[in-house]
Amino acid sequence: MTKILFLPGSGASPDFWKPAGTLLPSSWPKEYFGWPGLGKQPHDPNVRGWDDLVRMVEARMDGPVDLVAQSMGGVIASTLAIKHPQLVRRLVLTVTSGGVDMAKFGAIDWRPEYRELFPNAAPWVTDRSVSMFLPVEKITAPTLLLWGDADAISPAAVGRHLAERIPGARLHVVSGGDHDVAQTHAAELAPLIERHLA
Repeated sequence: MTKILFLPGSGASPDFWKPAGTLLPSSWPKEYFGWPGLGKQPHDPNVRGWDDLVRMVEARMDGPVDLVAQSMGGVIASTLAIKHPQLVRRLVLTVTSGGVDMAKFGAIDWRPEYRELFPNAAPWVTDRSVSMFLPVEKITAPTLLLWGDADAISPAAVGRHLAERIPGARLHVVSGGDHDVAQTHAAELAPLIERHLA
Protein backbone atom coordinates (compact mmCIF):
# COMPACT_ATOMS: atom_id res chain seq x y z
CA MET A 1 0.00 0.00 0.00
CA THR A 2 1.19 3.51 -0.81
CA LYS A 3 2.37 5.54 2.17
CA ILE A 4 0.10 8.42 3.21
CA LEU A 5 1.73 11.67 4.32
CA PHE A 6 -0.59 13.86 6.39
CA LEU A 7 0.27 17.57 6.27
CA PRO A 8 -1.31 20.02 8.75
CA GLY A 9 -1.96 23.71 8.26
CA SER A 10 -0.10 26.54 9.97
CA GLY A 11 -1.31 25.28 13.36
CA ALA A 12 1.43 22.75 12.60
CA SER A 13 0.44 19.94 14.98
CA PRO A 14 1.22 16.39 13.86
CA ASP A 15 -1.95 15.38 15.75
CA PHE A 16 -4.25 17.42 13.50
CA TRP A 17 -5.00 14.60 11.05
CA LYS A 18 -5.09 11.74 13.58
CA PRO A 19 -8.89 11.76 14.13
CA ALA A 20 -9.39 11.05 10.41
CA GLY A 21 -6.22 9.01 9.93
CA THR A 22 -7.09 6.54 12.68
CA LEU A 23 -10.40 5.81 10.89
CA LEU A 24 -8.54 4.66 7.77
CA PRO A 25 -7.43 1.01 7.49
CA SER A 26 -4.78 0.22 10.09
CA SER A 27 -2.73 -1.63 7.47
CA TRP A 28 -2.19 1.57 5.48
CA PRO A 29 1.21 3.13 6.26
CA LYS A 30 0.80 6.67 7.60
CA GLU A 31 3.11 9.50 8.57
CA TYR A 32 1.89 12.61 10.38
CA PHE A 33 3.92 15.77 9.86
CA GLY A 34 4.36 18.74 12.17
CA TRP A 35 5.92 22.01 11.02
CA PRO A 36 8.97 23.11 13.05
CA GLY A 37 8.68 26.67 14.33
CA LEU A 38 4.98 27.03 13.53
CA GLY A 39 2.03 26.82 15.88
CA LYS A 40 3.40 25.46 19.15
CA GLN A 41 6.02 23.24 17.52
CA PRO A 42 9.66 23.68 18.58
CA HIS A 43 11.88 25.65 16.24
CA ASP A 44 14.48 23.98 14.03
CA PRO A 45 17.35 26.20 12.83
CA ASN A 46 17.29 24.34 9.50
CA VAL A 47 13.71 25.46 8.79
CA ARG A 48 13.72 29.10 7.69
CA GLY A 49 10.87 29.21 5.20
CA TRP A 50 8.38 27.44 2.96
CA ASP A 51 11.04 25.87 0.76
CA ASP A 52 12.45 24.09 3.80
CA LEU A 53 9.03 22.60 4.59
CA VAL A 54 8.75 21.40 0.99
CA ARG A 55 12.19 19.79 1.29
CA MET A 56 11.20 18.22 4.61
CA VAL A 57 8.31 16.39 2.93
CA GLU A 58 10.39 15.59 -0.18
CA ALA A 59 12.87 13.78 2.06
CA ARG A 60 10.11 11.33 3.05
CA MET A 61 8.99 10.70 -0.54
CA ASP A 62 11.19 7.67 -1.19
CA GLY A 63 8.61 6.33 -3.63
CA PRO A 64 5.07 7.21 -4.72
CA VAL A 65 3.01 8.66 -1.86
CA ASP A 66 -0.49 9.94 -1.22
CA LEU A 67 -0.67 13.46 0.22
CA VAL A 68 -3.52 14.46 2.55
CA ALA A 69 -3.25 18.12 3.47
CA GLN A 70 -5.09 20.90 5.29
CA SER A 71 -4.95 24.65 4.60
CA MET A 72 -1.31 25.77 4.37
CA GLY A 73 -0.27 22.13 4.12
CA GLY A 74 -2.26 22.04 0.90
CA VAL A 75 0.01 24.69 -0.59
CA ILE A 76 2.97 22.43 0.16
CA ALA A 77 1.13 19.35 -1.17
CA SER A 78 0.12 21.16 -4.37
CA THR A 79 3.68 22.38 -4.86
CA LEU A 80 4.95 18.80 -4.55
CA ALA A 81 2.26 17.40 -6.86
CA ILE A 82 3.29 19.91 -9.53
CA LYS A 83 7.03 19.43 -8.97
CA HIS A 84 7.00 15.61 -8.66
CA PRO A 85 3.99 14.23 -10.56
CA GLN A 86 5.59 10.79 -10.66
CA LEU A 87 5.81 10.67 -6.85
CA VAL A 88 2.35 11.94 -5.87
CA ARG A 89 -0.12 9.14 -6.60
CA ARG A 90 -3.24 10.77 -5.14
CA LEU A 91 -4.00 14.09 -3.49
CA VAL A 92 -6.52 15.21 -0.86
CA LEU A 93 -6.72 18.97 -0.29
CA THR A 94 -8.82 20.31 2.57
CA VAL A 95 -9.73 24.02 2.95
CA THR A 96 -6.52 25.06 1.22
CA SER A 97 -5.48 28.21 -0.62
CA GLY A 98 -2.92 27.11 -3.18
CA GLY A 99 -3.15 29.09 -6.37
CA VAL A 100 -5.94 31.37 -5.22
CA ASP A 101 -6.28 35.04 -4.31
CA MET A 102 -8.31 34.36 -1.16
CA ALA A 103 -9.56 37.93 -0.69
CA LYS A 104 -11.34 37.67 -4.03
CA PHE A 105 -13.54 34.95 -2.51
CA GLY A 106 -14.35 36.86 0.68
CA ALA A 107 -11.89 35.09 2.97
CA ILE A 108 -10.98 36.80 6.22
CA ASP A 109 -7.33 37.57 6.99
CA TRP A 110 -6.25 34.78 9.35
CA ARG A 111 -2.88 36.27 10.25
CA PRO A 112 -3.75 38.67 13.11
CA GLU A 113 -5.52 35.92 15.06
CA TYR A 114 -2.70 33.47 14.28
CA ARG A 115 -0.11 35.91 15.68
CA GLU A 116 -2.23 36.28 18.80
CA LEU A 117 -2.60 32.52 19.27
CA PHE A 118 1.00 31.65 18.37
CA PRO A 119 3.22 34.65 19.22
CA ASN A 120 6.39 32.54 19.01
CA ALA A 121 5.71 31.17 15.53
CA ALA A 122 8.27 31.93 12.84
CA PRO A 123 7.47 35.30 11.25
CA TRP A 124 7.77 34.03 7.66
CA VAL A 125 4.55 32.02 8.01
CA THR A 126 2.47 35.20 7.73
CA ASP A 127 4.42 36.69 4.81
CA ARG A 128 1.90 37.92 2.23
CA SER A 129 4.13 37.06 -0.72
CA VAL A 130 4.22 33.31 -0.16
CA SER A 131 2.69 30.84 -2.60
CA MET A 132 -0.42 32.84 -3.43
CA PHE A 133 -0.39 31.76 -7.06
CA LEU A 134 0.32 28.16 -8.00
CA PRO A 135 -0.27 26.65 -11.45
CA VAL A 136 -2.68 24.06 -10.04
CA GLU A 137 -3.82 23.27 -13.59
CA LYS A 138 -0.58 21.26 -13.82
CA ILE A 139 -1.65 18.84 -11.07
CA THR A 140 -2.05 15.39 -12.63
CA ALA A 141 -2.73 13.33 -9.48
CA PRO A 142 -6.40 12.43 -8.93
CA THR A 143 -7.54 15.09 -6.46
CA LEU A 144 -10.27 15.13 -3.80
CA LEU A 145 -11.22 18.56 -2.43
CA LEU A 146 -12.85 18.71 1.01
CA TRP A 147 -14.42 21.93 2.28
CA GLY A 148 -16.87 23.20 4.87
CA ASP A 149 -19.66 25.64 4.10
CA ALA A 150 -19.00 27.65 7.28
CA ASP A 151 -15.29 28.36 6.77
CA ALA A 152 -14.44 32.07 6.83
CA ILE A 153 -10.71 31.47 6.24
CA SER A 154 -11.12 29.34 3.10
CA PRO A 155 -14.74 29.71 1.92
CA ALA A 156 -16.40 26.94 -0.07
CA ALA A 157 -16.18 29.21 -3.13
CA VAL A 158 -12.42 28.58 -3.06
CA GLY A 159 -13.05 24.84 -3.25
CA ARG A 160 -15.40 25.32 -6.19
CA HIS A 161 -12.80 27.49 -7.93
CA LEU A 162 -10.06 24.88 -7.43
CA ALA A 163 -12.42 22.14 -8.65
CA GLU A 164 -12.68 24.04 -11.93
CA ARG A 165 -8.92 24.56 -12.21
CA ILE A 166 -7.51 21.16 -11.16
CA PRO A 167 -8.13 18.60 -13.91
CA GLY A 168 -10.68 15.98 -12.84
CA ALA A 169 -10.85 17.18 -9.22
CA ARG A 170 -13.90 16.21 -7.14
CA LEU A 171 -15.30 18.52 -4.45
CA HIS A 172 -17.25 17.55 -1.32
CA VAL A 173 -18.65 20.34 0.88
CA VAL A 174 -19.55 19.54 4.50
CA SER A 175 -22.59 21.26 5.99
CA GLY A 176 -21.53 23.25 9.07
CA GLY A 177 -17.83 22.55 8.53
CA ASP A 178 -15.35 25.32 9.31
CA HIS A 179 -11.57 25.56 8.91
CA ASP A 180 -11.07 22.56 11.23
CA VAL A 181 -13.53 20.41 9.29
CA ALA A 182 -10.98 17.60 8.94
CA GLN A 183 -11.00 17.21 12.74
CA THR A 184 -14.57 18.12 13.62
CA HIS A 185 -16.10 16.02 10.84
CA ALA A 186 -13.48 13.25 10.68
CA ALA A 187 -16.13 10.51 10.72
CA GLU A 188 -17.78 12.00 7.62
CA LEU A 189 -14.56 12.69 5.73
CA ALA A 190 -12.58 9.50 6.49
CA PRO A 191 -14.76 7.25 4.24
CA LEU A 192 -14.40 9.76 1.39
CA ILE A 193 -10.63 9.82 1.86
CA GLU A 194 -10.53 6.02 2.04
CA ARG A 195 -12.46 5.60 -1.22
CA HIS A 196 -10.24 8.15 -2.94
CA LEU A 197 -7.01 6.50 -1.82
CA ALA A 198 -8.08 2.86 -2.19
